[in-house]
Amino acid sequence: MKKLAISFVLTLFVALDLMAQVDRSKLPASGPAPEIKIKEAETFTLPNGLKVFVVNNTKLPRVSFTLVLERDPILEGDKAGMTNFVGEMMMGGTANRSKDQLDQEIDFIGGSLSASSTSMFASSLKKHQDKILELMADVLYNPVFPQEELDKLKKQSLTGLAQSKDNPNAISSRLSASVVFGKNHPYGEIESEKTINNITVDDVKKYYQTYFKPNIAYLAIVGDMTKAEAEKVVNQYFGNWKTGEVPKFTYPVPQRASKRAIALVDRSSSVQSVINVTQPVQMKIGDQDYISSRVLNQILGGGSASRLFMNLREDKGYTYGAYSSIGSDKLVATISANASVRTEVTDSAVYEFIYEIQNLVENGVTEEELAKAKAELSGSFGRSLEQPSTVANFALNTERYKLPKDYYASYLQKLNALTVADINATAKRLIEPDKFVITTVGNGAEIKEKLAQFGEVIEYDNMGSPAKQLEADADMTAEMVIENYLKALGGKEKVAAIKTAKISMDANVMGTALNIAFVYDAENGRYGQKTSVAGNVMQKTTLADGKGSVSAQGQTIEMNEAQLAEAKLNSHLFPEAVYEANGYTLTLDGLKDVDGTPAYKVIIAAPSGAKLTNYYAQESGLKIKYENPASGDTFYSDYQEKNGVLLPMTWTIKSPMIPVPLEAKVTSMELNVPVADADVK
Repeated sequence: MKKLAISFVLTLFVALDLMAQVDRSKLPASGPAPEIKIKEAETFTLPNGLKVFVVNNTKLPRVSFTLVLERDPILEGDKAGMTNFVGEMMMGGTANRSKDQLDQEIDFIGGSLSASSTSMFASSLKKHQDKILELMADVLYNPVFPQEELDKLKKQSLTGLAQSKDNPNAISSRLSASVVFGKNHPYGEIESEKTINNITVDDVKKYYQTYFKPNIAYLAIVGDMTKAEAEKVVNQYFGNWKTGEVPKFTYPVPQRASKRAIALVDRSSSVQSVINVTQPVQMKIGDQDYISSRVLNQILGGGSASRLFMNLREDKGYTYGAYSSIGSDKLVATISANASVRTEVTDSAVYEFIYEIQNLVENGVTEEELAKAKAELSGSFGRSLEQPSTVANFALNTERYKLPKDYYASYLQKLNALTVADINATAKRLIEPDKFVITTVGNGAEIKEKLAQFGEVIEYDNMGSPAKQLEADADMTAEMVIENYLKALGGKEKVAAIKTAKISMDANVMGTALNIAFVYDAENGRYGQKTSVAGNVMQKTTLADGKGSVSAQGQTIEMNEAQLAEAKLNSHLFPEAVYEANGYTLTLDGLKDVDGTPAYKVIIAAPSGAKLTNYYAQESGLKIKYENPASGDTFYSDYQEKNGVLLPMTWTIKSPMIPVPLEAKVTSMELNVPVADADVK
């Protein structure tokens, strides 16, 4: 027992001595990167040039087939958007099966089959592999491209495009692509109503006949299949696929801006600004800086512990999240940093973006940041290996990018070997802080002047084209715009003669009919608005007896003072006639392009501080657009004369609360009729 006690005491002293020698102020040194044993994909090539990669995995009785076409990017020009339709058109039916029959046969075996302009994918249980391959081959060889399918796709695309014109993130994406690559580059061209309407079935057929060739194709097979079996089935279903000459294309390399600049889309109804700090970069998998650029980005804005995230969200509270990316592409990619921030801190957020990027390039990264980024990327790489498809992707990339055979097997060793000096050198090679374009979508009246401190501000429209330079009348004022509007309606006297109004409008949202009804009674301070679906009131606003409320989904909220003041203004069918009497101030913010119509932009500020924006056509004087940060945008058209006054018969409403633009048409309008309390309430 005494010997045991002595042994224990000695062991304790040794342990305490060792603990005393550990410097706990430093992170422990990383161990050597493990050698990754990645199962290599087995390969073979058909006589027609189709390259096949097989990853055998018997954990599940499933098999998947991924076909990839390796073609150059295509400049679609006046047919921009055509390639988006190719896959769906191929799935629209074959010479042997209608679209419905094809869908039914896929569903019956519990499989999946899809196509795009550069790929096809099929998957099923092992026992149904012959059936899914039969269906895949039928779509590959025998698509019929039905006109009705194209008509449907074009209609869907036009609807989505209309919606995207008022989506800040979609606008930002178009703007960034346009200013970085240019509209004469495949990555910068923008589809429009005109280009979509230009697309024909023959265009889709010509694309299919030109590019769906085995000599530019790769087929990855993942699942319960050996190489021997793969050779048999691939020859059976793809051996007769005919080769063909596929055109090659080259494009000028997009150049970085000569100096920092601001590209601004003025969206007055925005309460946030979507910021993207971006520049082009030459980077593809396997390049000298590829792996180090992954580390660099992880430190700058790759996650919730990155510099941008910690600065703009955790420290400043400007945004819910700020991130960055360093892309890779065989042609050209981008370096970007982005966030959506509150309007009032837009310039402050841009300053922090510039600061963090400059600081990274000039002062570099720390050992602690490097160690953390390596650990995060290593973990992500390790988790990706759990998916058999990852091995197939590695094999495809190795072939497509001509990588060394051990590129992925030694990935962690290459990652672990990177030093602070390596990352700092990569930052200096890749990033030029003074040559970024800062794209911003937000309220121009609030942010334009503040952004000018960072560079020249150039305005663009919501389709990524430079905003039209319109010339307003030199002596025009906001008050004159309103006066011209009232005159265009029919004159102040006739406008003042309209005391009450009841208006009913019908609309349709994604197949659902709805009714919007308004009641105006300004003399008695009453106003009512309700939206009904199938006779059921979904939402209503009521103003009566000096009180106001908004009801929706069984909940009623009483208006505060500012909301009540706005509702009282809304009780006037023509609120412009009483702006001055109600203490509203008007500001003219120039002449703007509203969907091709030059219009004066007038900002109306309530005594409470709330603001709204109206646009009045330069030529006719009529109001064509109303913006409200809370409810969205309303466009007015089809003015018709009623009781000597012009009134819009069509309202197009674009709101964040509805998925697509809502076009409401007036079905009944009663002017100067009695209004009872029941009509309002």
